[in-house]
Amino acid sequence: MPDPLLKRAAVVGAGIMGSQLAAHLANAGVRVDLLDIVPAGAGDRSVLARTALERLPTMKPAPILGREVLNLVHPGNLEDDLGRLGGVDWVIEAVVEDLALKKDLWARLAAAAADRAVLSSNTSGLSLTRIAEALSGDVRRRFLGAHFFNPPRYMRLLEVIPTADTDQAVLATVRTWGEKILGKGVVIARDTPNFIANRIGIFATMATLGAMERHGLNPETVDALTGPVVGHPKSATFRTLDLVGLDVFIFVARNIAANVPEAERSLFEVPHYIEEMVERGWLGQKSGQGFYRREEGPSGTSYLVIDPQTLTYRVQDVQAIPSVREARRAKGLDARIRTLAYAGDVGGAFTWQVMKETLLYSAAKAGEIAAGDLVAIDDAMRWGFNWEAGPFQTWEALDLARSVERMRAEGDDVPAWVRERVAEGATSLLPEAPGAKEVSVSVRRREAAGHVVWRNPEAIFVDIGEEVAALSITAPKDAIGPDLMAALARAAADVEKDFRGLVVVNEGSQNFSVGANLLLVLMAVESGQWAEVEKATKRLQDTHMLLKYLGRPVVVAPWGMALGGGAELALHASRIQAGVELYMGLVETGVGLLPAGGGTKESLLRALAHLPAGVPWSPAAGSGQYYVDPAPFVMRAFETIAMARVSTGADEARGFGFLSEADGVTMNRDRLLEDARALVLVLDRIGYRPPVRRPVPVPGREVRSLLEVAVDGLARSHFISEHDARIARQVARVITGGDRAQGTEVDEQDLLDLEREAFLSLLGEEKTRARIRHTLQTGKPLRN
Repeated sequence: MPDPLLKRAAVVGAGIMGSQLAAHLANAGVRVDLLDIVPAGAGDRSVLARTALERLPTMKPAPILGREVLNLVHPGNLEDDLGRLGGVDWVIEAVVEDLALKKDLWARLAAAAADRAVLSSNTSGLSLTRIAEALSGDVRRRFLGAHFFNPPRYMRLLEVIPTADTDQAVLATVRTWGEKILGKGVVIARDTPNFIANRIGIFATMATLGAMERHGLNPETVDALTGPVVGHPKSATFRTLDLVGLDVFIFVARNIAANVPEAERSLFEVPHYIEEMVERGWLGQKSGQGFYRREEGPSGTSYLVIDPQTLTYRVQDVQAIPSVREARRAKGLDARIRTLAYAGDVGGAFTWQVMKETLLYSAAKAGEIAAGDLVAIDDAMRWGFNWEAGPFQTWEALDLARSVERMRAEGDDVPAWVRERVAEGATSLLPEAPGAKEVSVSVRRREAAGHVVWRNPEAIFVDIGEEVAALSITAPKDAIGPDLMAALARAAADVEKDFRGLVVVNEGSQNFSVGANLLLVLMAVESGQWAEVEKATKRLQDTHMLLKYLGRPVVVAPWGMALGGGAELALHASRIQAGVELYMGLVETGVGLLPAGGGTKESLLRALAHLPAGVPWSPAAGSGQYYVDPAPFVMRAFETIAMARVSTGADEARGFGFLSEADGVTMNRDRLLEDARALVLVLDRIGYRPPVRRPVPVPGREVRSLLEVAVDGLARSHFISEHDARIARQVARVITGGDRAQGTEVDEQDLLDLEREAFLSLLGEEKTRARIRHTLQTGKPLRN
């Protein structure tokens, strides 16, 4: 039976969260009605919803993939437009956290909604059972909680909370919509105070605040101890509180305290200094100051930090803790966690206390908040709080037996079920691989099942089933090096012989590829190995051409950054199955170069593909009555390269010409490889044939001169530097076919030769090498 369709939804409540929820539904191609109340005396009765939509394009981070998605969102109000609910598949309520208000509203919404519609509240902590008291028994079967984390475009977690009356088919439908259509990681939570992620997350924050006081640490030192070194975000503890808002933190903590058993309430008592900060309006980032305050001075921007004892701001003074330095040198998250937690200094004592308390609380509450689903708890913390490892993965990293022995020696109450697992010799409390989701295919699962064909230092080649292979990039820092080139060539040969097609993916990183290994390039140039650089560039071009004309379909599946050579690899694929969060761009001009792995050539081919076939490019080439000018199409491609444009999502990548209408987009990263494999199989079943290699008519000197005039104008106006102009002229020369006349037909190899020649010429410039050095040292571009 096919999955239930989600064609139309309604979001009730046009505040920050509601409007962004509507935006994300529209990002997924769902038509949305956004409804709110009619303000007293309003001339525009739908002004709240309309104003919310107008605000969306200005928000940071951007909640929409592009302005065009707003065409799917239709503003309205709860008096004139309540009847629209009769035509929607899913009603999502996202009004303020007031139980009486929600119950009153749901009595109205349920009466207007279709009898087939799924009904859900986006409450972050109120009891769904209490809200459902406003509904009749039959309607309750279609009602549940669907708690999206903010901002919904970027935060992956969706907690789905059924009540005792919720129909299991409705629960399954919302899970399917969340995972497949909206790209969420869905966990099923029980109807308990603040569900899973906020219950554990707020407790962990309280444990951190208590440990800070106990061990005499300051906020900035705690942030050094609770950030990436233990697999948590860079914002760590106090910067995260500033981002969330101290008022929001207090609201959530108080809600938990008010609804948990009395014995637990003291665990969620907010420290007095945070209460005082909120009373003073120091709410965090949204008010300009919280635990940190930005200061502008003669030497630039700095961030002062608050002293919780005096509530005065001072210069940051991170305490020197040897175990932090030692942990940062450890290889892998598990090693970092063990190094820090078992250290003998104050960093170790602090870390052990916070981790121990969080793990014991998670174990004690697992049955209550998640029906004992430990994987759901870990997933909730990874997806909702951006932890690399959830509580039970962390416990495994600490060495389960060793940690439990220490806890018991310190007099802690370790839950009986944990003690039993340790007595059985278990090394993990998890029933399967940590964080694993039931997707049909993943490189990691196929590797664990023994389906690795071969690997090298920068890639792993895996049989992913149904006679399809995957090459997953494992290169350090996602950079393209010689071993990845070798792996792509070998994979091409093996696929042509033994498989129906190939998927190229990077399953082990947040990004696909950031491009060529610039350090290797710079080292080779500065040691005079020009022949090796040219050879490596030619090899990159040849590898991409091999994939383009392979007899089997090649689907590249990028998620995150696909920059420089990573973008060029994708542009040569039979198809691209892109992740919705795709940051794709030919960014070489930022380091003083141009795309030389076929990216400039492919940009030209994609520009020319928009021209009608058989129509001459100038009156001289035809009758003079009908012709088309290639210049605007080439200019657009030229600007994309010269300005190093990077898409902010898959939709914009399509607008830049990186994706074609035949390419696909996946909302859920866990399903990216599955969707790419399905695309390979479709291409194979319809009789895939590689593209025919045809001569390319070049835009020629006529278009090149137009591009150069534009570049000269920008240089004279000081919008770009002279070196920027030199780079842009090289791009113009390559993308128009060099010194040839308009319409001259050349082979793709001629364009690749032009790319390689220009690339080497620019490498010979000291200003280019300075840009490369600066980028390697700072991670930022240099405009010289």
